[in-house]
Amino acid sequence: MRAFPASLMILAISACGSSETEAPTDSAEVQSRAQDAQTARRRTGAEIQERILTRTVRAVYLCNNGERLSVDFDNARQMATVRQVSGKAVDLRQQRAADGIWYTASGYELRGEGAMATWTAENLEPTTCRAVD
Repeated sequence: MRAFPASLMILAISACGSSETEAPTDSAEVQSRAQDAQTARRRTGAEIQERILTRTVRAVYLCNNGERLSVDFDNARQMATVRQVSGKAVDLRQQRAADGIWYTASGYELRGEGAMATWTAENLEPTTCRAVD
């Protein structure tokens, strides 16, 4: 192991601690720095698409039959988890759709385009739903 002179070690340590920018002192300055950090690097279209394809997106639907559905779309796994107000959760597999979304499981289906979807649950009539979140 090679030994370094003490003067080099002191110089290296003091250089690490020095900072030309001071910490913000008020909330306006903190907010300004946060906004600058967010806009400093713009993401490319490919990076944005990659983030969308690999993350889970949540949507809430209100249906004509009075039901409220919370749906987690897990794009990476090609699945959607539908949670009903009763607490029941159903995992659906993504199907190939010409337009919009289409997820199915035995006795269940969520199909739609844009903000509108049709929810079909086991032993119930299909109902039209609208995304609200």
